[in-house]
Amino acid sequence: MAGWCTRLHLVRVVSIAAATLHSVSAFAASSVALAPAAMMRVGEIDARFQSYNIEMVEVTGGYFWRPYRDGRKRPSSTATPAGIDPSMFAYRSPIDLSNPRLRKLAAALGPAYLRVSGTWANATYFDDASNRAASPPKTFNGLLTREQWKGVIDFARTVDAKLVTSFATVAGARDASGAWTPTQADKLIAFTHTIGGTIAAAEFMNEPDLAAGSMPPGYDAASFARDIAAFRSFLTRASPQTILLGPGIVSGEGADGAMGADKLLAASGSMFDAISYHHYGAPSQRCTKVAARGDAAFSDDWLSGAERAETYHAGLRDKYAPGRVLWITETADASCGGNPWDVTFLDSFRYLDLLGRMAQRGVQVVMHNTLAASDYGLLDEHDFTPRPNYWAALLWRRLMGATVLDPGVLPAPQLHLYAHCLRGRQGGVALFAINKDRTRVLSLGLPARASRYTLTAANLTDTRVRLNGRDLKLDARDDLPSLQGEPVAAGQLDLPPVSITFLAVADAANPACR
Repeated sequence: MAGWCTRLHLVRVVSIAAATLHSVSAFAASSVALAPAAMMRVGEIDARFQSYNIEMVEVTGGYFWRPYRDGRKRPSSTATPAGIDPSMFAYRSPIDLSNPRLRKLAAALGPAYLRVSGTWANATYFDDASNRAASPPKTFNGLLTREQWKGVIDFARTVDAKLVTSFATVAGARDASGAWTPTQADKLIAFTHTIGGTIAAAEFMNEPDLAAGSMPPGYDAASFARDIAAFRSFLTRASPQTILLGPGIVSGEGADGAMGADKLLAASGSMFDAISYHHYGAPSQRCTKVAARGDAAFSDDWLSGAERAETYHAGLRDKYAPGRVLWITETADASCGGNPWDVTFLDSFRYLDLLGRMAQRGVQVVMHNTLAASDYGLLDEHDFTPRPNYWAALLWRRLMGATVLDPGVLPAPQLHLYAHCLRGRQGGVALFAINKDRTRVLSLGLPARASRYTLTAANLTDTRVRLNGRDLKLDARDDLPSLQGEPVAAGQLDLPPVSITFLAVADAANPACR
């Protein structure tokens, strides 16, 4: 999550017959036969399915999760959230959204949604008075200037990203009775429109299930529903084209108390245009203080966690807001800034597998947290150097279209396989295969020629990744490499141990892809 830590709520494993991924107890044949021309359509995802977050605290400047290898000065205890060890945070100046490298790399992931939110956004004050405020008013802990927000709008426009955000909900945004008022939100939306921007979608607040400490005494699901009703009325007036997302919760099955997921959706679910939630497999070791267990990030139990979470939230959606689509507005390996291995090739298996699973299950948008902050960033926060997950995201963006297909095969437990229509090619099919086996080469049987894009690394915890055996890196002008596929003929295609392989079958002539 973008805010401070939550308990890890274990969810029960639900057995669902899904077209996406099947397992058998043994690798029954020497090669899994593919039939790209016959793969059936199973659904559609948003064209901006693969998206990302820039935290509000990055825009304003402030304290955020300190990367594990970071030498910056540690904050005083008064500069960080109550009850949180200040050594876990580092101060960052406002992100430079005009940086040419950042813009070039973000644009390569477009079209996308850009979400500017996070726990700190719940208490960020928008200064609409020509940047004259020296500090935020009482109860707010962050100050967003007009120039900073204009930078967000300009960045989104430049990189082909539609903007998603949330609003201040602390006492300073409420009246004497504790009811939320749209004063701050109205100023932010009005200024957005004045400079030619739009807000495509909005959540009322970030992670209401964890916000009890900043809400009025006794704030519960009924209070939240009253706020959502007021917020929806405000949006209808001020920004009618904006999709109302919610509730934006991070808690899973078993959450209790007045702000549990079930209670929040029971009270307010019917008011949302789409149901949003956050998914992290666990708090990071910053918050749990457990030893790093990189191998766990490669296990089937860990990888299937996103599927279990989707099952839970889809069940609540079906019960309280039938017909609405699901959006994941934050996700990463772990909350609280991520784990040490998130900067390595190891996490790319989780990231791509999550995208494949969620697309197969009809989730419309998945927003990675973050683009460039702390260890779970796609880019290094200091110089915006691409990490392995960025290269994985870029290949997804180049190849995987919005039409989702059934791969139609029964892979081995160590082989995960997903299929979509090939982006930009009528009749074409794109697949990606994950070979998790550490020692064995697994094989696919190709009936037609294709282009192959295989990601590997010297070891799973390497921060560098190779495409078809060549290191991926920016050139001296910060231009991206060409990402050309390697032509392969029909026949047996070998997948190296611990590798990720994308396949573009341009001439598949699949009728679902026309």
